[in-house]
Amino acid sequence: MKQTDQTLLEQLRITEFEIEQRKHLFALEPRDEMLLRAAGNLVESHLEELVTRFYELQTSTPEIALLIGDADTLQRLRAAQRRYVVDLFSGIYDLEYVNIRLRIGLVHKRIGVEPKLYLAAVDSLKFLLAEKLTELIPESEVRRHTLLALDKLMMFDVALVFETYIRSLVAEIETSRNKSEQYARALEEKVATRTRQLEELSRTDPLTGLLNRRYLDETLTRVLRSAQRRYEKVALVYLDVDDFKMLNDSEGHQRGDEVLRMLGEIIGRITRLEDGCFRYGGDEFCIVLPNCDRKQAEDIFLGRLTDELAVGLPGLTLSVGCSETGPDDFVLPEELLGKADQRMYEMKQRHRMDVAAGSDKTGEQASEGQPVVGR
Repeated sequence: MKQTDQTLLEQLRITEFEIEQRKHLFALEPRDEMLLRAAGNLVESHLEELVTRFYELQTSTPEIALLIGDADTLQRLRAAQRRYVVDLFSGIYDLEYVNIRLRIGLVHKRIGVEPKLYLAAVDSLKFLLAEKLTELIPESEVRRHTLLALDKLMMFDVALVFETYIRSLVAEIETSRNKSEQYARALEEKVATRTRQLEELSRTDPLTGLLNRRYLDETLTRVLRSAQRRYEKVALVYLDVDDFKMLNDSEGHQRGDEVLRMLGEIIGRITRLEDGCFRYGGDEFCIVLPNCDRKQAEDIFLGRLTDELAVGLPGLTLSVGCSETGPDDFVLPEELLGKADQRMYEMKQRHRMDVAAGSDKTGEQASEGQPVVGR
């Protein structure tokens, strides 16, 4: 059962047994109930006078007058106070009586009656009732015991009112804490998301969308360790755009950036999810190919790259170096990269000599507007 579906008695776990225990705690005995019931016959005939005097005292306090607000509210409060005085002298203090007291505490909290104002009002009412009982009960012993009984019962009531008042405060604190925790969680999620975005940005090349050089060493180390555990080969492909400076000088840096961006898109499109694609710097790219040897890299990856370049970037030529390691022995990441870089450089040198000689097949293909990937 939801808490909102429970009565105040159920929420506070107050039963008839609990009420008897509380009466015992405040020394409220059957004799006291009998004395209060007897005094009720005397008080009822003076009920209107008592309520009028009580609210004259209350409205003389600016804070209370401000809370009451208007005449209609005052009339409702007067009616409620009359019922309370009648209940005080009913001699029946059961579950229904207790539930009404609990609700009074809840209402006082909701309308903003501070504890000091409530206690001052209780003290005023007790003074007025004691004054009237002193006037109406001639026998001193009966009067004394009746006043003691009234004092016990009003303390019994105050305890009930404050239980719901405090409970309401605790509920507000819990609600506020839950909201704070929800806000903190939402903030943590935003921070985590932003952190992931920043981490992604820190390792991503903004022009091509590929990973950047800073993330290459970490990726190579992770891939090589995994390959050692699985007894697999790893290939690395190193690409460099031929005559890129000439392209920038002749067609402008904007065109050069466009070529790099398109090349990055092609590389990302033809590689597998497990492959690592990096813009190493300037017009240089690295592709880490797990579970792949050098021959597969040259035949499959570079074959697909050549086909894609023919469509997307006709006329563009690349110098390429491939290296591999594993599965028996593994070189360090920097050595694997260095071998691919060296082979790429050797290919670029041959390409330059061939272009200068004007006679090799690569030069002929390039002059015919066909893409060439040197190996």
